Amino acid sequence: MREDDISGSIPPRIKIRGILETVMSEAKKPKRYDLEERTFKFANDVRSFVKLLPKSTANTEDIKQVVRSSGSVGANYIEANEAVSKKDFLLRIKISRKEAKESKFWLDLLDTGGDERLERLREKLVQEAVELMKIFSSIMRSSNS
Repeated sequence: MREDDISGSIPPRIKIRGILETVMSEAKKPKRYDLEERTFKFANDVRSFVKLLPKSTANTEDIKQVVRSSGSVGANYIEANEAVSKKDFLLRIKISRKEAKESKFWLDLLDTGGDERLERLREKLVQEAVELMKIFSSIMRSSNS
């Protein structure tokens, strides 16, 4: 045991109770979800999803589009956070919303080849695109107030 490590002197029962109390108090707090992180995860999840799709001419072209638009959602949100004016901020938020809507469009067009698992994954991504659209709409409304 290191000299600066006092945890060795705490009885195991108290140590576990302390950890449980910390975990429980953290679980009760509503998790604030970082939108930059969320948009990054969306783009990353889209990239993972398209790797599983059957290869076809249509899918190849649609995949290019959905990869671009899903990445653009987060990229424009990051730009909005670095905006030099309210007008610039709103423009970037509008573009993020537009790109989320476009991502939904391309996701809906992708051919899953009837694979149920891929259909479920696509539906989750479509739902996330819709939620992002709603979040960006809400930001626009509150920024216009």
